[in-house]
Amino acid sequence: MQSFDVQQFIDRQQLKPVHFRVLAMLTVVMFIDGFDIFVVGKIAPAIAADFGVTPAAMTLVFLFQQIGLAVGAFLVSPLFDKFGRKRSLMLCCAIFGILSVATTFATSIVALAVLRGLAGLFLAAVLPGAVALVAEFTPERRRSTFIALSIAGYSAGSAAGAAAALLIPDYGWQAAFWIGGLLPLALVPLLGLFLPESLTFRVERNASDPGIARTIALIEPDLQLTGEERFVTPDRPGKGRRTRVVDVFRDGRARTTTLVWLACLLSMGNIALLAAWLPTFFQEMAGISIQRFAIVSMIGFLGGMVGTVTIGFLMDRFPPNRLIPAYYLGIAVSLTLIGTVPFESPYFVPLLLGWSFCQSGGQAGLNMLMTRVYPTAIRSTGIGWAGGAGRIGGIIAPLLGGFALASAFSLQFTLAIIAISPVIVALLVANLRPMREEPAAGEPAVA
Repeated sequence: MQSFDVQQFIDRQQLKPVHFRVLAMLTVVMFIDGFDIFVVGKIAPAIAADFGVTPAAMTLVFLFQQIGLAVGAFLVSPLFDKFGRKRSLMLCCAIFGILSVATTFATSIVALAVLRGLAGLFLAAVLPGAVALVAEFTPERRRSTFIALSIAGYSAGSAAGAAAALLIPDYGWQAAFWIGGLLPLALVPLLGLFLPESLTFRVERNASDPGIARTIALIEPDLQLTGEERFVTPDRPGKGRRTRVVDVFRDGRARTTTLVWLACLLSMGNIALLAAWLPTFFQEMAGISIQRFAIVSMIGFLGGMVGTVTIGFLMDRFPPNRLIPAYYLGIAVSLTLIGTVPFESPYFVPLLLGWSFCQSGGQAGLNMLMTRVYPTAIRSTGIGWAGGAGRIGGIIAPLLGGFALASAFSLQFTLAIIAISPVIVALLVANLRPMREEPAAGEPAVA
């Protein structure tokens, strides 16, 4: 039987409608995921007011959601490597959709916190699974760009959460969770009908799967298969091998995994802190209503979109351990200045654009970096567990926001302190050794 390397088949393809269809569907998935994760932070003051508590009491909600996201990253993400990208995405969308709808019926802050924690279990796994599928379906020369475009959907979802604040006067805070719950439920059957499964995943799980030939025909209808092909991938593991946490440290990946986990812990902790508290910081420390800040945030979202797409284009051309640190240094500078420049200043919006550009681009760069570090067999697990390390930061960091409010810190001092962590991330990523995307036989992908 003649060997048929599906990775080489994918990499030699020109971009076709099926590639853009997969990209579009996964971008929508990530949009919904970003919306559901970040919306609670955008409307936190309104939720607190409705329950008759102070904004600082929302710390419990943020804490439970981040715990759910951390646990889900470690426990649910591996399901994508066991049962497939497509099935697992459908399962996650269905469950967190139901839980988001249930949130609208919460009668206390504690009940709301528990529901957000349960939803977080399944929200956490969507991004690593979707990124893995984009990476495995896209030709190598366009891979980072396509991953960046899909992650831009995640950033767009976060920004749309700010728009949900504008619905509060007429429909209450519950409207945001109705939207966040019904959208993924409506998407599930579309994923089942139109989203193909990863070819490399199929081969590594069962090389005789008839779905392999069907997916190949979907990508290249004119290719004639004889039925005698032996489908292979460059990094197919031995039969029966189970994914274990130690695998992300094997084959020369130990140093890189350690640095990436630390970078994710600080980066995602910073994002969680600001997503949860930034509108509240401006309301409580600077007297800016969440509705006014929401309008400016939607403008700032454009910077995030450009930053995400830009880093994807650049990572197809430049070493990530030189490129990504520049974005994180930009986060530190822009955050410090945002805390200093008055909200009404003509310079405030450009600074917010710059911060959003760097934050979204930097985190997207880390996510793309992980698709290069981990092979297909452990890709969702590797990205998910790095995200789990990041979610641990997301548990701790939002507590600092509640502390800053309770301690009556100034906006300038608070944002200056927060700006320290992206500087550390820049140093961690700068110390990564250059990666070889196509290692020689028998050599590890990273050192």
